[in-house]
Amino acid sequence: MHAVAHVLSNPDDEPADVVRRRFDGLLGAMCRHRAKAGALAGAVDHFRKVANSYRPGLFHCYAVPDLPRTNNGLEQFFGSSRYHERRASGRKTASPGTVVRGSVRLIAGAATRLSAPRARDLGRVDRTRWQAVRRSLDQRRQTRTLQSRFRRNPEAYLAHLESQAIQLTLPP
Repeated sequence: MHAVAHVLSNPDDEPADVVRRRFDGLLGAMCRHRAKAGALAGAVDHFRKVANSYRPGLFHCYAVPDLPRTNNGLEQFFGSSRYHERRASGRKTASPGTVVRGSVRLIAGAATRLSAPRARDLGRVDRTRWQAVRRSLDQRRQTRTLQSRFRRNPEAYLAHLESQAIQLTLPP
């Protein structure tokens, strides 16, 4: 396992095909010498199975410059956003606003961490794209509103839908 970790850490910044060949060589050696693992032979099989399932995307980070090898940075970013939201709202769980406006909030939070927005930055906004984002946010908000109406009183909500359906089918 330590040898596999060393190959994947790629301390010499070798190209993706070299890392892939070394990784495949180690997996082959592990399979050939599986009997020597004794009680850990099942672990070798499991590792090989898991490694093969991850294999299609495992070496992409070595082929693309500046692509991180792990998603730890993303996990820290989302965890930090979650922490600040909990601290500001006092909630232990995510607020419903995260579902409705989460995509906008996360981007705004990331952008303001880099630098404070200036008036000229706000003036460069594409109005049609901004209006499209607003429409999608309003649609999500309306969907959440209908869901809460259904949860509060399902019978009344379904009766209202039935009456709307009957009105649509009646001749004018």
